[in-house]
Amino acid sequence: MMSYLVYAYTLLTILAFVLAVKINQRWKSVVLNSFVLTVLMLVAVLLAFHLPYDTYMAGNAPLNNLLGVSIVALAVPLYEQLRQISRHWQIILITTVSASLLAMFSGAVLALLLGAKPDIVATILPKSITTPIAMAVSENLGGIPSVAAVGVVVAGLQGSIFGYLLLKKIGLKNQEAIGLSVGAVSHALGTVSCMENNAKAGSYSSISLVLCGIISSVLAPFVFKLIYALV
Repeated sequence: MMSYLVYAYTLLTILAFVLAVKINQRWKSVVLNSFVLTVLMLVAVLLAFHLPYDTYMAGNAPLNNLLGVSIVALAVPLYEQLRQISRHWQIILITTVSASLLAMFSGAVLALLLGAKPDIVATILPKSITTPIAMAVSENLGGIPSVAAVGVVVAGLQGSIFGYLLLKKIGLKNQEAIGLSVGAVSHALGTVSCMENNAKAGSYSSISLVLCGIISSVLAPFVFKLIYALV
């Protein structure tokens, strides 16, 4: 019976997300988007009832198992945006390759400067790409996939809360540029934030998150070796 009860956490996650979406629809806010609200509600429930995080994760197995499937699903927005990509493929490719390299180098170099060991560097390196790809990249490099997932969430939360606002504050008005920038460093969470504010920015953000995920997964092993070759 207990083995079935533990999956109530999956239902809890879904209910929290549905409630967060309804709240966001009623009170539009860039800072408190649906994902941020969901996380805050789940954290409050776990703390209030002293529920172990490991138990929550075990109960979320049905949702966690969908992460692998979601890698394949990322091909859908890429296919839908093929026409836009074909028009501006050079700019998009230069932007996403540059952003991918900068995101990987910045995280890995900072970790090294703080005295991190190779496994932690490998864990931090894919922080700016979507969770399932980041976990696979981290594991392949000898990192810790579960910790890599936390890094991805932190990067995504920062981008989803501050990314769009910050770019607007510095005077960037081109929605395509905003979308490419946010999607490159804040993956799906940043894309959701863009979608809620501007459809075109959200569209380009989805292109960026997919391409950066592909580019980073290919280049990550070379970046990891290069960093240690230069140290």
